[in-house]
Amino acid sequence: MYSRFTNRNIFINDNKDYKDKFLVNRDLNQIVQYSTARFRYPTTEEVASITSTPLIWSSNSRLFNIASEYYGSAGLWWVIAWYNKRPTEAHFKIGETIYIPTPIEIVLDFFRT
Repeated sequence: MYSRFTNRNIFINDNKDYKDKFLVNRDLNQIVQYSTARFRYPTTEEVASITSTPLIWSSNSRLFNIASEYYGSAGLWWVIAWYNKRPTEAHFKIGETIYIPTPIEIVLDFFRT
């Protein structure tokens, strides 16, 4: 399975200010972190090559369940969030139409580039 963390740098944060504020109570001197993600959204031409299945967001909608149904993997929930430009489930509104991009292989190719 392709991870959204694949192309991100990993670094050790040992910044004193960060340590004093966040790590001292946890008895840690440093923490391993991923760099901030820089996502590229598909171009208009690329979007045209994707099938976008509409779905109405409901009170019991969950991205991981939708991903499991459409992609066979709950771990790909982030693809739906990314494609709809909403970082978390809290950013979706009940009654809103969201879009499920398929086929997943093509969608992931756009994400990788």
